[in-house]
Amino acid sequence: MKELFRHRDHTLVSYYRGLLEAEGIPVIMRNEYLAMSGLTEIPITEFYPNICVLHDEDYERAWKVMRRAIHENARGSDTEVTCAECGESNPGNFEVCFSCGKALGTAADGERESGGA
Repeated sequence: MKELFRHRDHTLVSYYRGLLEAEGIPVIMRNEYLAMSGLTEIPITEFYPNICVLHDEDYERAWKVMRRAIHENARGSDTEVTCAECGESNPGNFEVCFSCGKALGTAADGERESGGA
C-alpha cells in the first residue's frame, strides 16, 4: 500500500478517490473521519485525509489519472463562462451552471470571457 495524495480539504481528497475508483483502481482513504471532526484545522499534515493505492503495482496508473485530473481541472479555471439561461458567471472549467444546472456553452460558442476582468 502506497500513499498517493494528501490534502487538508476532505472534499478534494474524496473527489480524487472517486476518480480512481471509477478507473478500477482499488484505494482507501485514511483519516477520513478525522477530517470530519475538525482536526484538519490543526496544521499537522499527519491528520489530513489521504488516499492510498492498495496495490503498489497500480501506483503509476493511479498517479497518471491524478495528473490528468489535476491538469484538466486547472485548464479554463482562469476564464469565466456566462450562462445563457440565467446570466450567472461560472468558472471556465465548469460544464454545467452551478446556479441553474443548465449546460454551459463551449469556447466555440463564443461565450467564454477572459478572466481577471
